[in-house]
Amino acid sequence: MPLFRKDFHPEVLIRLKLNAKPNSYPPERSQYKLRITAIAFSFAIGLILMLVKFYAWFLTGSSAILSDALESIINVVAAAFAMGSILLAAKPPDESHPYGHGKIEFFSAGFEGALIILAAIGIFHTGISRMLNPQPLSYLKEGLYLLAAAGIINLILGIQLVRTGEKTRSLALYADGKHILTDVYTSGGVLIGLVMVKLTGWYQFDGIIASAAGLNILISGGKLIRRAFAGLMDESDPDLLQQISTLFAERRKDIWIDIHQLRAFSSGNQIHIDFHLILPRNLSLEEAHREAKIMEKIIDDHFHGETNVLIHMDPCTIQDCPICSRNLCKLRQTRTESVIDWNRKTLTANKKKPFHEQSNST
Repeated sequence: MPLFRKDFHPEVLIRLKLNAKPNSYPPERSQYKLRITAIAFSFAIGLILMLVKFYAWFLTGSSAILSDALESIINVVAAAFAMGSILLAAKPPDESHPYGHGKIEFFSAGFEGALIILAAIGIFHTGISRMLNPQPLSYLKEGLYLLAAAGIINLILGIQLVRTGEKTRSLALYADGKHILTDVYTSGGVLIGLVMVKLTGWYQFDGIIASAAGLNILISGGKLIRRAFAGLMDESDPDLLQQISTLFAERRKDIWIDIHQLRAFSSGNQIHIDFHLILPRNLSLEEAHREAKIMEKIIDDHFHGETNVLIHMDPCTIQDCPICSRNLCKLRQTRTESVIDWNRKTLTANKKKPFHEQSNST
């Protein structure tokens, strides 16, 4: 019995070999440790600050501080959920999940967004109640100090989480950092409102600021859900495609006649990329494979090995001669008219005819 079926096209076998990358998983250990350390730190700090804010509410009885403390509960729960998603996303592919487990981070971001919206509803309820029925606030000065300290710590933590999330391409970390930064905005608004209460004695400010904080939180939660939905639906990422297009343009070789149907998406720590590469049709199978491996290494080096690349190789046709820069090519039948500029728009276009419609005449 032959090793391969007779109807397997050589190009298909090349794609299978290119797709077999045992070193793609698990993710780079340093980045994985960075993610886990960051989210564990977020959980611990969030738990401490939550207790501080509830103590401040206990001292003052302020609905605005209560709204901030309620959001801190969401911070802690979301950090725990994000930690679980990062651990699961790092698992290598298996029979049930051949593309890995990275999309769990989108679920994490969506879950966190939903929790934020629930917190906003609770904050609105408390704020409106205090606007209609204002109450005196006790130990206001002490409460302001506690809230200011918590806000400063959260600001530092949120910025670091967002930076780490961007650096390690972890949506769970990025979402957690963004959530904590909304908590900082909430704390800042609450502080301003309570200072106004202290200066004017007008206790309605307490409820007004609580409601305003709830609106800010609601918008933040909606944005997170929108981003999670985009990831789950493999929505096009213009920034990622532009980055890949720029990389190809900078490393372009004349033997790479053109690229089209470039697609890419992120899933956990992995970036999945596939595209069609037009090569001279007189290349041997070994030569075509070597060019594909060169491109694969360029991509891997740029993204630190955290990629899964699939290259579909197309033979050139007579129609490609006007855009081909290989002037000494023996297959050329027409002169070069203009070489296509490689950018996101040209590389993502579907501009190649199906294989059976191509003309391979010499």
